[in-house]
Amino acid sequence: MPEATPAPAPPGPVIPLSALLAREDLGLRLIAGSPEAELHWVHTSEMADPYPYLLGGELLLTAGVQLTDPERYVARVVAAGAAALGFGVTPVYDTVPEALVAACARHGLPLLEVPPRTPFAAVGRAVWRLMAQARHHELRRVTEAQQSLATAAARPDPVPAVLHALASRLSGRAALYAPDGTEYAAAGRPVEPGAREALVRLIGVVRAGPRAPASATDTSGGVHLSAYALGGDLRLTLALATARREPGDHTIAGVAVVLLSLLTAPHQGADEAARSTALVRLLLGAAPAEVAPLLGEAPWTVVHARGEGPPPPLGTPLLDLGEPGAVRALLPAGREPSPHPGWTLGVSAPAAPDGLGDADLQAARALRRAEAGHVPLARHHREAGLAGLMAPEEAAAYARHLLHPLTEPLTETLRTWLSLHGSWDRTATALGVHRNTVRQRIARCAALLEADLDDAEVRMELWFALRWR
Repeated sequence: MPEATPAPAPPGPVIPLSALLAREDLGLRLIAGSPEAELHWVHTSEMADPYPYLLGGELLLTAGVQLTDPERYVARVVAAGAAALGFGVTPVYDTVPEALVAACARHGLPLLEVPPRTPFAAVGRAVWRLMAQARHHELRRVTEAQQSLATAAARPDPVPAVLHALASRLSGRAALYAPDGTEYAAAGRPVEPGAREALVRLIGVVRAGPRAPASATDTSGGVHLSAYALGGDLRLTLALATARREPGDHTIAGVAVVLLSLLTAPHQGADEAARSTALVRLLLGAAPAEVAPLLGEAPWTVVHARGEGPPPPLGTPLLDLGEPGAVRALLPAGREPSPHPGWTLGVSAPAAPDGLGDADLQAARALRRAEAGHVPLARHHREAGLAGLMAPEEAAAYARHLLHPLTEPLTETLRTWLSLHGSWDRTATALGVHRNTVRQRIARCAALLEADLDDAEVRMELWFALRWR
């Protein structure tokens, strides 16, 4: 029976192998393969066959303790989707085995020599720091792009200005298309005929009918294409063509979709126009108290919804359609959401304009509870204390959903490790196992849960889930 293909690495900050090689303090040396491989994380293993423990995209570190067949070993590592192999030349080997170098060269797997003075932990720490820098850079890029788009939306000719700002920020072409396939407005470099034809087909996907996705992506001739359906009677579509696709591009495009939907909506009533003005002012950095009179009567309620088909009728024009099958809405005072077939809703507590950020987080948590408890709608609980944030039955359902990948030994190890504040030695003593066993189990927990156990927020969520399980 053939083995399943490993799942692709999740989207997120990745770093080129060349960035790690540039760290002179590590002294790493590339002896096979390309330095432009993309690293998603680091994993250390001395297993003879590490395939079952790899998720794809790793820099796999090994000292070759059980390396007996380099050809098969490298073939299995490549089959698991690992990005590169780092070989420590002590304490088992004095040099990287020639057979391993040859096998990596044949399979196109980048191979690094890790010098004796560099512990594997230092390599892992360097990778996480580079990823944190990449995440910070991407966050700053997205924030600056949002400010640029909001500034463009306040200009006298806002639609061309927003398209120009978007094309500039994404280094490509941004265009609005009418339902008949003609360009309504555009900015940026023109695309080749083949890519344009593919873009027109992509636009047809998001305009295929009431059940069509709100956005779609494709690639043609190395050009990354995206299409986003705008709201409003004009039924316009935002189309993007870029040479590359960065993790934050979808967020930047989402801001542009909201602004362009507001700017191209014909015959706005007084209330809608005032709220559009309030939104633009908020994006430009105005204090919530300044725009509160334009938003209308407080308090407001935030709703997060996920499902299939047309968005649920929530009785508000303030919708963020975001990803396909996901909706966020801002409901004015007096509007109460109700369950809708095919959709799951999370509802925040009513909030003043300066509390909408917290209300958005409340709605997201309520949606997670609703999905975990298989109920159509969940509301934010306002009882005192952290434990009161969730009803017992909802908490138990969420805990089962979050922790279901873990076996009982892994669950008990994680519970003990968290209760002892991440101490390897104390956890090993409490469980009666070796500290390396604890490390391996915790690493396995992190892989199965797809979670960063160094993150305090993640640890807190897992601790409460373990209490509710």
